[in-house]
Amino acid sequence: MYDPNIHHRRSIRWDEHDYSSPGAYYVTICVQDNRCLLGNVDAGVMNLNDAGRMVDTEWLQIPTRFPTMQLDEHVVMPNHFHGIIHVVGAPLVGALERAGTTPAPTLGDAVGAFKSLTTDEYIMGVHKLGWPKFRRHFWQRNYHDHVIRHPDELEKIREYVRQNPLRWTCDRYNPENTVLVVDETGCLLPWNET
Repeated sequence: MYDPNIHHRRSIRWDEHDYSSPGAYYVTICVQDNRCLLGNVDAGVMNLNDAGRMVDTEWLQIPTRFPTMQLDEHVVMPNHFHGIIHVVGAPLVGALERAGTTPAPTLGDAVGAFKSLTTDEYIMGVHKLGWPKFRRHFWQRNYHDHVIRHPDELEKIREYVRQNPLRWTCDRYNPENTVLVVDETGCLLPWNET
């Protein structure tokens, strides 16, 4: 029997924020069970496999599907994805026809479409190309987002995204890091490197 107090998943979105409003948003999406299905990192360089290239291509299609969105830095990692999306507001062309008829797309709409399309494409890759199967879901059920409020914060996040492959050995999503400690720079390190 359904009990909303027990079965309702609590949203991790910021309740007071309108995710269709103009602004910059940092998003992290993880593969279910942190499986490395999108490629590998070698010497600090991310090497996308076919599935990783598919994920990258679908991300780049977001502005085509959602004209109120612009993309910034992004990186596909072996088992997760980081990206920055700017919601820029309604496009001028066709804005009058849509006024009052359809709500503006939200960050969640874009991320949901991305996750759905990449899941469908991955399933086709499993059946037609022999990609590794996944258990129940390709992506984890939710995603992490952060509303970027200041230009200096945006620049720090851009740098973090760009540097992510270089930090893979100390990345919290790296499944080879079974026991983690933090070094003096704040980097998570595998136990055997300390």
